[in-house]
Amino acid sequence: MAGPGIKITVLGSGTSVGVPTIGCHCDVCTSSDPRDSRLRPSILVSYGGRNILIDTTPDFRTQALRAKIDRLDAVLFTHAHADHIMGLDDVRPFNFRQKEQIPIYAAPETLASIRRVFQYIFDNGKRESNVPRLDARVLDGSPVDLFGVEFLPAPILHGSQTIYGFRFGDAAYLTDHSDIPESTMDRLQGLDVLFLDALRYKPHPTHSTVDRSRQTVERLAPRRAFFTHICHDLRHARAEELLPPHIRLAYDGLEILVGNGDQR
Repeated sequence: MAGPGIKITVLGSGTSVGVPTIGCHCDVCTSSDPRDSRLRPSILVSYGGRNILIDTTPDFRTQALRAKIDRLDAVLFTHAHADHIMGLDDVRPFNFRQKEQIPIYAAPETLASIRRVFQYIFDNGKRESNVPRLDARVLDGSPVDLFGVEFLPAPILHGSQTIYGFRFGDAAYLTDHSDIPESTMDRLQGLDVLFLDALRYKPHPTHSTVDRSRQTVERLAPRRAFFTHICHDLRHARAEELLPPHIRLAYDGLEILVGNGDQR
């Protein structure tokens, strides 16, 4: 199912408003620990000289510069909320460098929202300035082979909305979710690395909590789990003290090699 040498880079581990939160002076928002500074949620999956991006957050330009991304081969979208799509225009420099379209993949309703929000990209009108050059492709739930690695959409519930997480090889990335259907749980067996939404300790109608995601980890038994989409209720160091060693909090800039247990 997977090709060798997959590296995951956490571009953002925060919630929809990021951490620090505008106007907040809590202990986490004023923390000097760089792991408590969280941009909007996204990862980069790299292998064989290819880079696959999951979601284009409003912070994508900053994330790309920080991670020194110099190539982008495809974008997968989980859903169409603002914190997951609003950086799409910032793929233009990759078009300039690569001189080709970049394929983007999304469920039909997600793609429809992207086309509506970024109408100027897709309207085929006369161009007076540069726009992203994209090849929009619909995800129907079937696996997609991207340069030798199969990406399997994993339906999850974000409140009442069904969105996609993704399994790729022995890793899976499940961002915003409040529940995971049994059919998707079956797709998540035998993982080395599992990313799960863990917004906060208190219940939330559209997001998982630390305790809920910890229960998911116990059931699926991946070798390593990383919590993401974290709000300012969680101080990184203290939250990790309360978790078992195989469950960690993701943080911006974290790099994980899939299959050999290494993280940097």
